[in-house]
Parts: sequence; C-alpha cells; structure tokens
Amino acid sequence: MSQVMDPIYLTKGIRSMFYMVTPNESSFEHVEDVPLYVQQLQSWHWKNMFYLNHEEPCLPPKMISRCGKLSRKQYSLEEATPFFIGLMAVELVVSLLKDDAPVADFGDFVTSLSAGIISRMPALFARSIEVTGYIYVWNNFHLLELPWDSAWTWWLAFLGVDFGYYWVHRFAHELNIIWAAHQVHHSSEYYNLSTALRQSATQQFSSWVFYLPMALAVPPSVFAVHIQFNLLYQFWIHTELIRDMGPLEWVLNTPSHHRVHHGRNEYCIDKNYGGALIIWDRLFGTFALESHKVVYGLVNPINTFEIIYVQFHYYKYLWKSFNRYTTIFNKLGVLWKGPSWKPGKPRLGDHSEVPEVTGEELPYSPSWPLALQVYVCLHGLMLLGCYQDLFQSQLVLPQLTVLMMTGYILYSLTSFGFIIDQRPTASMWELLRCIMMVMLLRYGYMTVPGPLAGLIEASVSLSLLYWGLQIVSQLVSVEKKTA
Repeated sequence: MSQVMDPIYLTKGIRSMFYMVTPNESSFEHVEDVPLYVQQLQSWHWKNMFYLNHEEPCLPPKMISRCGKLSRKQYSLEEATPFFIGLMAVELVVSLLKDDAPVADFGDFVTSLSAGIISRMPALFARSIEVTGYIYVWNNFHLLELPWDSAWTWWLAFLGVDFGYYWVHRFAHELNIIWAAHQVHHSSEYYNLSTALRQSATQQFSSWVFYLPMALAVPPSVFAVHIQFNLLYQFWIHTELIRDMGPLEWVLNTPSHHRVHHGRNEYCIDKNYGGALIIWDRLFGTFALESHKVVYGLVNPINTFEIIYVQFHYYKYLWKSFNRYTTIFNKLGVLWKGPSWKPGKPRLGDHSEVPEVTGEELPYSPSWPLALQVYVCLHGLMLLGCYQDLFQSQLVLPQLTVLMMTGYILYSLTSFGFIIDQRPTASMWELLRCIMMVMLLRYGYMTVPGPLAGLIEASVSLSLLYWGLQIVSQLVSVEKKTA
C-alpha cells in the first residue's frame, strides 16, 4: 500500500490511464521486465511468478499444507491499482452533484464487475494468448528487429497496436462468431465507467491474431507495453459526463465518439471502432458524429443480470440459427457474416430493420429491496477477497483446487444475478452458496482478516438462516396455493 500512496506512483498511474507516457519511461528490453499496467485487484507479472519483497506469499493455512514447502525464486507481484475504482467513485460523485441522479444501476454495476471477473478466469488455466502468440511469431518468423529503445519504434508500435485494435473491433461486429463474444460488452443499457469492465471471457481467443503482423518487426516488450496502454485508454471514455473535447475530437477516440459506438440507434450501428485514435474510422468510412440522443445496449435487450446468460446466451442463438438452415452457404453465413444477416440480405444485414428507438426507452432495472442490495454488496466484497487470493496463489495450488475455487466464484456470481433478477429460485441458489462458503472457510480454502473472522462467520450463519426461512416460506406459499 505504501507504493499506492507514493505521489510519483500516483502521477504515473493517472498518466497511464490517458496514454500520457513517454517512450523513455515505458521502454523495456525484455518482455519479462514490462510492468502490468492493467490490473484488476491483484494481477500477475509477465513472468507468471509471484513473491513480494522476496518473502513467501501469505496463503490460507490449509493451502500451504497441501502445497508443501515453497522454494524461494525470483517472484514479483505488482501492487493493486486503485485507479479504476477511484475514477468510478469520482464519476458517481460528480453525476450526483450535477444531475442529482446516479450514472448507473446497482444491479448493472454488479453485472459489469462480474463480467470483468469472469473475463480474467481463463488466465488461471492458460497464459495470455496475445503475448504468447506474439512471442512465438517473433521468435520464429520476425524479418526485422527494430531497436526496443528507439522512440521511433515506440511510436510505430503505438500506431500499429491501435490499427490492429480497429480491425479486431470491426471484425468483432461484422463476424457473427466473434460478435457472440463481444456482445457481452454491449449488453449494458447504461454507459459509465463500470461498463468498460464488462468484458467477454472468450473474445481473447480470437483478438490475438490481428496483432501478429507486428511481430515481424516490433519486439515483444514494446508490443506488451502498448497492448496495455491501448486498453487502459479505453476505460475513461466510457462516460456521459464529458460531452465534447473540442479539436481533439478530430484525432482521438473520445467519450462522445464511443457513446455512438455503444448506441442501438440506427445511425450508431457499426460505427466508431477506434481504440485510442478515431482516424481509422474517418479513413475507412465507419465514423459517425453523436447527434440524436444515444440509447445504449443491444438491439434486442436481454433483460437479465444473470452473468452466465450474459456471457454465453448468444452462442446458443448461433447454434439454433446454424441448425435452422439447410444449405452449407447459409450455415456458414450465420457464422461469418454480420449479426443482422439473413439469406437474401447484405453481408451485414439491413440496418433499416433495426428496431426503432424513441429515446424514451427505460433500461432493464428490476426492483429489489435495499437490504438485499446491501447483502449482495457485502458478500460481493468477500467474494472479491476470494478471487484475489486465488490469483495470488494459483501457481502453488493443485489444479483441482483452482478448478474448485473457480467453480465457487462462478456459482456465486450466478447466484447474485438471480437475486438481482428476483428469481424464485434465488433462495435455493443462495442457500447452497452459503453452505459452500461455510465449508470453504471450515477447511481453510478461504481466509478472512483476523479481526473480521467472527463478524463474517456470524453474517454467514445469519445468511443461512435467512435463506432457509425464505425457502420454507416459499414452500408454504406453494402448498397453500395448491390447496
């Protein structure tokens, strides 16, 4: 935490969020020396190793006994970054002062955060495909080795990564098979900084291909810097508070341009794909200015906060559409043409058939008691602690333990979605989740700070009692109706 409070660290972190860094301070000879600028709670160094201040990590006692004695190696763990949380807090306060209304719905915020957590889960079982694939191509096929410490190489990589991202993003909207992953990011009917966290668990398996041409000349260490800065830049443009940025609107991707991209108005569809720059959209004819009020979300809203459905429902739709057609050309069209495509229509479909929006549409926002909102908030914080511990200790845990804890986290996020949606089955799901939590605490797979141990145990016990009574009440109600 001392590093977080360091003014130099804070200043550099804030500048990193806006790509305001110099080549001198962000050039590294080896890819393993590149810091993790993008962080969600605790993240891993490129070396995929950890140890802080050359000390052994703090793991749950039972986990240590199962892992055995750890050998001391050169591990390095980056500190957690507060900048995402800080900017979201600022956005919330400013919106309340300005409009006397929050910029987000709590259920929508929880869903966006849940999507961000799930999008990181594949990293527990495999290394970053983007960096690993890039290094493989560099090691085996590079034609030219640009100097890693040259400002020219740095700026070339800046343009190359942003150009690659434009095509990653455009293909994610124009190929249905990739849109199945990317639609997660567009599923929110709100537009705020938390929306930036709503990421897909599967899109990373296709996006890495678009950056491989750079590996013919640009060193992996330079690429590893810019792929992070490009993503960081896109966080702050997810806001409605910044309306116009003057002349910068001609060159940079701004909140105004990206609001258009997230709109489901007809004039917004398939527009403004840029990452840090908007020049690619202007060059390739995919640019649109913000004009009418933007209505956010998918063309056909999904109306649920159940995170597994949010992540994977479109794959089910694809499968049904694929089986609906009989000819191979139509079947392939379902996968490799646009989301709106139908036989006899243009490759990207007919945008005039997009459901008309009036600007009066209300986002999906089920009514649920304040007490349950507080409950989800508190249990969500405990789950974040579990998530943090899992990423800290993944390298020394048996794969079966990692798989078990991953399953618990996914189950918990699903249960929270059921509570927010106010589904009848939420009580049963949450009762089972609380039982799982008791077992994990009992056998040392979850840890809590010493001073809070008693409080957390009491809260879990009360939760078990509450959800048990809820189930009994539902059964009595059903029996009365049946009688």
